[in-house]
Amino acid sequence: MGRGDLTNAEWARLESLLPPGGVRGGRWSDHRRVINGVLYRARTGVQWRDLPERFGPWETAYKRHRRWSADRTWKMLLSRIQAAEDAVSGIDWDVSVGSTAARAHQHAAGARKAPPAPVAQKGTGSGTNLVDPVAETGRPAGGGGQIGECLGRSRGDFTTKIHLVADGRCRPLAFVLTPGHHGDGPQLEHVLERISVPRPGVGRPRTRPDRVLADKAYTSRSNRRYLRRRGIRHTIPERLDQQRHRQNRGSQGGRPTGFDREHYKKRNTVERAINRLKGFRAVATRYEKRAYIYLGTVALAALMIWLRT
Repeated sequence: MGRGDLTNAEWARLESLLPPGGVRGGRWSDHRRVINGVLYRARTGVQWRDLPERFGPWETAYKRHRRWSADRTWKMLLSRIQAAEDAVSGIDWDVSVGSTAARAHQHAAGARKAPPAPVAQKGTGSGTNLVDPVAETGRPAGGGGQIGECLGRSRGDFTTKIHLVADGRCRPLAFVLTPGHHGDGPQLEHVLERISVPRPGVGRPRTRPDRVLADKAYTSRSNRRYLRRRGIRHTIPERLDQQRHRQNRGSQGGRPTGFDREHYKKRNTVERAINRLKGFRAVATRYEKRAYIYLGTVALAALMIWLRT
């Protein structure tokens, strides 16, 4: 076992969750070796062709990662590990919302259109439940070109922004991608709608946290109305210009928003979760042209954070 590879305990948790069979009824290459190869690439950011020989052919690792990004296998594994944690009350449902920009490498450019993700073939385990680019990336429908692949110009130059919600133990619960120049506030609803932790046995997945903590970028009235409508308590500071506007309107401005400073001290959990994600160099720098493959890389990094925390 090499540095950073799956340990025996981590493999024991994953082995029973992996899809059986292979392409067109054949057998998969050794799951553990291939996953270790994909994990090595996510951790180091090397080109696929430079994978060490101990992981087998680089094409196998690349195609497995691409296929499992398309049919949501990485997301399925992540949700099942989250479900196992929730079953033993291992999730702190005081969640924090934030975002980070990932610089896009020059090799990430050049995708002229945003084609649908490749169709999963028979025997890939997750059927044909492919990535919905609108639901998974938080961008408007009909986007093509660089916008369709969640690439945009921002202060960090050519970037993709990861919007995520983290539990109270600094682990990513859900995330969406947008171009780097998109604002944080409008994505609050999108990222919270992605929370879906299955329950053991019969029952709907859990989708509602106990409390949401966020910074001033999420302090819009529409976000507060959305959280009140869902019955979610929230701790979001009010901007100074909003306070002055409310005070200038007098009684018509309404009451001040509630703000608990002690609860707000936990908001740094999302920043720490971002630091953990960016410990994977293929997350900190985007090399993929296609957004759904990069989303799969983020899901793999989040999966490893849950396994190792």
